[in-house]
Amino acid sequence: MNLIDHLFIQLPPLLFALTLHEYAHGYIAFRLGDPTAQQAGRLSLNPLRHLDPLGTIAFFFIKIGWAKPVPVNPAYFRNPQQDMLWVALAGPLTNLLLAIVSAVLLRFVLFGSTLVPDSGLLHSVLVPFSWMLATSVWINLVLCVFNCLPIPPLDGGRIMTGLLPPHLARSFSALERYGFIIILLLAFSGLLAKLILPVISFANNLLLV
Repeated sequence: MNLIDHLFIQLPPLLFALTLHEYAHGYIAFRLGDPTAQQAGRLSLNPLRHLDPLGTIAFFFIKIGWAKPVPVNPAYFRNPQQDMLWVALAGPLTNLLLAIVSAVLLRFVLFGSTLVPDSGLLHSVLVPFSWMLATSVWINLVLCVFNCLPIPPLDGGRIMTGLLPPHLARSFSALERYGFIIILLLAFSGLLAKLILPVISFANNLLLV
């Protein structure tokens, strides 16, 4: 499979996964009283509003990608610590749901392909679509598991902040300034792959069994 084929198969599910991830953050924040994402034009399903070019390119080289974080202002929340927990959870849970839906659709596509007459045209559509769905399962699991790492500013870090007592949460949040450095060190040392790949592979095999 050449580069163009890889882009055709991987780019649509990647953009969809990143867009829904960020939209979920903004939507839950909006429902909890924060209009910041809406005012910034980020409460949208348009991928271009969420796209981070570097994060998209990174996915094809290091298999970890990201979008522009949706702006959230906890000052609008009635219970900032608890409400930020729900906002943070929204992204990874959305990716998990997308992985499950993609796996179910893949089963239907594969089953349906056995019921229809063999056709070159149909084959040329169903095969790439099935690859795209399988890729969607993997991409969404990667985003879900990676973002659940308890490292600020990842969603897992914000989830941890929401679960800790207030005084510990403040201290833990202070690590956010070093979060990107920690992630880079984990990635280049190989520890990041060792931490998340077994979980991703297990979930992927479970969904596609």
